[in-house]
Amino acid sequence: MKNLAYLSLLLLFFTGCSDLEEVPEGQLAPDGFFQSPQDVQTVINGAIGSMATEAYWGRKLSLPIMLRSDMVSIGDQGTPGRRQDVNNFTMADDNGMVTALWPRAYLVIGATNEAILAAEGLDFPAEQVNPIKAQAHFFRAYTYYHLVRLFGDIPYLDRPVDNIAEARTISKTSAVDVYQNIISDLLEAKSNLPDVQPTRALPSKATAAAFLASVYLTIGDFSNAYAEAKFVIDNEGTFELELTPDFQDLFNADVQGSLKEPLLNLDFNGFSDGNTGRDYTPALTGIRANEKGNIGGGWSVAVPTIEVYNTWDGRDYRKAVSLDTTGIFDGIVEPFSKFPDFDSRNIQSAYIAKYTRFPGQTSAGNGRGSSLNYALMRYAEVLLIAAEALNETSPGSAEAAGYVNRVRARARNGGAFPEDVVAGLSQDEFRDLIIEERKWELAFEFKRWYDIKRRQLGNEVFGPTGLEPQPNFDPARDYLFPLPNDELERNPNLLPNNSGY
Repeated sequence: MKNLAYLSLLLLFFTGCSDLEEVPEGQLAPDGFFQSPQDVQTVINGAIGSMATEAYWGRKLSLPIMLRSDMVSIGDQGTPGRRQDVNNFTMADDNGMVTALWPRAYLVIGATNEAILAAEGLDFPAEQVNPIKAQAHFFRAYTYYHLVRLFGDIPYLDRPVDNIAEARTISKTSAVDVYQNIISDLLEAKSNLPDVQPTRALPSKATAAAFLASVYLTIGDFSNAYAEAKFVIDNEGTFELELTPDFQDLFNADVQGSLKEPLLNLDFNGFSDGNTGRDYTPALTGIRANEKGNIGGGWSVAVPTIEVYNTWDGRDYRKAVSLDTTGIFDGIVEPFSKFPDFDSRNIQSAYIAKYTRFPGQTSAGNGRGSSLNYALMRYAEVLLIAAEALNETSPGSAEAAGYVNRVRARARNGGAFPEDVVAGLSQDEFRDLIIEERKWELAFEFKRWYDIKRRQLGNEVFGPTGLEPQPNFDPARDYLFPLPNDELERNPNLLPNNSGY
């Protein structure tokens, strides 16, 4: 666990968040560094920047949770095996995606722990310190929320660890306890964060409540999930929230910064030095050799299965925004049925368009280093959480249907489909409807795998009639990732690994 031993020492600078001042990379916090709340803010900004890197959101976290869903598969059969193993449910505990993600996540957690400890030592009025400290509580919770869903029982650190011997004795905390710690952090954040932040790269009170709603939904506490989502909805004016009128704008880097639908953005700024601050999603999802868009085409790695295109009703405006069905090759516009395969490096399917159509400024070929904002939580999702949770406690609710209808009204884009939810649905029928609505509304936004996991849908969606049949899927193993073997070697207290690995 040597990686964890240095968490308290590394206050990192990364170029992910262009409007946030951060600590230079590798610079150790000198004695007396924390003199003011702004010094604490600087460390938090560094933690946020550390998320906007190739080793975290830029590729190592976002790609696995996209591939693990039933909506995205591998297009380029020559892509590294570690990616194919994630997609095909054949990953081992030495998978490079996992071994890179794990230390980066704990690096973020280490910075938040350092910020919390520093804030507690400042002699400043509470009204100056607590809102900044609350950000650290939020980002610690956010990072653990991914880890616990991916790995289950994990080491839970709530203070800096600066002793190698101590680090080698750290044990796993049960997932149940990790979730309770996440909830405690989010409640702390909700109590002290402001209603509105100057940038949506920073969490607000509504952001904390929305993630509380998501966490409660995940653990099956539907009454609290509804209460937190309803709190956000009832105060949408105070929190300056609204559904963006045009769904396309949510994925247009040139206008994302002015939108009121995101509750939290992870910002990329179109500049990177190597893997630092670099966004790889446009490259990973783009069409190989496509001349459209002047980004040099993509890599055809993460591609929707053809069944996603075939089953998505074409009258739904979200389909047109989410999928590209044509490309340009040698100056000729071709439908996806005629995409050249380049020796099995393209497939004939519609491709993800959310991250390649309007990537903004890019700093490298194939759309790498985009200036896209990734909405880690959108107001539309809050409405759907409220609807799903309410259906579990009060089936047949007109209120729950109304939340879905707000989302569907935008998806119509002036047309007639999708229609409003009909009255009289049973609890089971509405439950199925809401999962389907989330599938289309949040398509390719890194949510689908978590829905499959929390609803235990693997046998259904990866079965022979699913969007992406996966004969290797084993529900006794594959709802969790393996703990990385290098961490287990450094600290045997983390053994045993998750079942099946």
